[in-house]
Amino acid sequence: MALFELVILLLLSAVALGWIARHFKFPYPIALVAGGAVLGLVPSLPQFVFDPQLILVAVLPPILYQAALLTSWSDFKANIRPIGMLAIGLVVVTTLAVGAALKWMVPDVPWAAAFVLGAIVSPPDAVAATTILSRLNMPRRIVTILEGESLVNDASGLVMYKFAVAAVLTGAFSLTDAAMQFAIVSAGGIAVGALLAFVYIAIHRKLGDPFIEVLTVLTIPYVAYIAAEDLHVSGVLAVVAAGLIRGRYAPEIVSAEMRIMARSVWNLLVFLLNSLVFILIGLQMNGVAIEILGRYSPGQLVSIAAVVTAVAIVVRFLWVFPIAYLPHWMIGNLRDDDDPRPNPRELAIIGWCGMRGIVSLAAALALPLTLPGGAPFPHRDLIVFITFVVIVATLVGQGLSLAPLIRRLKVGSKWSVHEEQLRVRAAMSSAALAAIDGVIRKEGVPEQWALGLKTEIADRIAVAATEGDDLTPRMELVNRLRHAAIRAERQELIRLWRGNEIGDEVMHHLMEMLDYEQAHLPAVVRAKPKERNAVAPGASGVVGE
Repeated sequence: MALFELVILLLLSAVALGWIARHFKFPYPIALVAGGAVLGLVPSLPQFVFDPQLILVAVLPPILYQAALLTSWSDFKANIRPIGMLAIGLVVVTTLAVGAALKWMVPDVPWAAAFVLGAIVSPPDAVAATTILSRLNMPRRIVTILEGESLVNDASGLVMYKFAVAAVLTGAFSLTDAAMQFAIVSAGGIAVGALLAFVYIAIHRKLGDPFIEVLTVLTIPYVAYIAAEDLHVSGVLAVVAAGLIRGRYAPEIVSAEMRIMARSVWNLLVFLLNSLVFILIGLQMNGVAIEILGRYSPGQLVSIAAVVTAVAIVVRFLWVFPIAYLPHWMIGNLRDDDDPRPNPRELAIIGWCGMRGIVSLAAALALPLTLPGGAPFPHRDLIVFITFVVIVATLVGQGLSLAPLIRRLKVGSKWSVHEEQLRVRAAMSSAALAAIDGVIRKEGVPEQWALGLKTEIADRIAVAATEGDDLTPRMELVNRLRHAAIRAERQELIRLWRGNEIGDEVMHHLMEMLDYEQAHLPAVVRAKPKERNAVAPGASGVVGE
């Protein structure tokens, strides 16, 4: 019962923190990590003992898979060189630099344990960064590089993490063997993920039921991760490869109903896992802090954590700027195609996007509690504590200051999601009008029969070309009339259902159709206060999020 109560508390905390993040318009990981830290200070909360390895297996695969699934393969491939320089080269350099900093501050820490901390905090998490960047219309190349870096650096960081942990457990390490194993486990993980992706694609074509399809898709990241780990190759790279390949084929094999359902399921699952892990680390911090304070003074802990955090931030800048001035064949599209010289302001944004997050948390929690001989893992509590401080400092400090920095540097006017969507929707609507004309000619029916449909498509183009307050009076009125009509239909449907004139199945089906129809209407409507209040609840939660 205590475990069940704790889970309910965590879920309610996640709801409250998510609402706070939404209300104050900042990325929800910042609210989660801050809320988890505060929650961990409550002395009467029950402590939850869990298998550390369960965190990596349960949490990482679906989060990485969703990110890979939504990554553009063409953009990823076009920027593979700068992504590799950041996701592999920078991870290695950060691991070494942070490990050396910890060893310098705490000489008693073994080198292998110091490099464990370096590997844990080496991969930045792009969730908070890309959320802000996309909203501020940053150049697409920058967003693509950061998203690609986040995918690959999770794999490289966790591979190095496993090598460092193995060195702590066995007391032996060979750089040559580690380099060979790195190549083998990386290639093996990619091969396993690619093979399973094509197997699942073949299976998916035979299913035909959206519920079975969604359940099948949910197993892909776990199957890829576990299969790769059982073969002693990279489970993370297997998940990333499976997601990238399946995402390439998904538009052809996935039905509209399954796509809508799967999008909601994935978003909820990823938010739930992120929330639980961030809050769980907060719950653990109470015991960890008490344990550490018995060996270090508060001043020592602040100094150690501050130095490690500073090294993790500074190393990224020291890496980003020099590699941008390397020959073009070495760095690819990190430079602007129209300017042979790098843009220092964009490089500053890339350097500042070093927020640590869910991967670092999961890796820290997954550290073994004891060595094979029964001795405690050296300085485990200190490593977990410093990891948490680095996450808080980078996620909150850099995360909250990223948007003001972008505005200060005046970066972000070269590419707009809205402009690209407008161009594509215009092309789609033109194709639809051409198809309608083709059917009319083939069937030999009067053109007037399709006039209403063609007018609706033309209105859709006009609405897509405007932002909320730019709607013309006619378009604004038509939009409000559509909202009013849907609202009246929904009320009548509910009245018939409550009067037992229709069954639940019919009610749910028609309600879903009305929801989809309303989801395509603009969320911002120029209306009188009463009308705006009546329309906003139904529109704001579906469109423009």
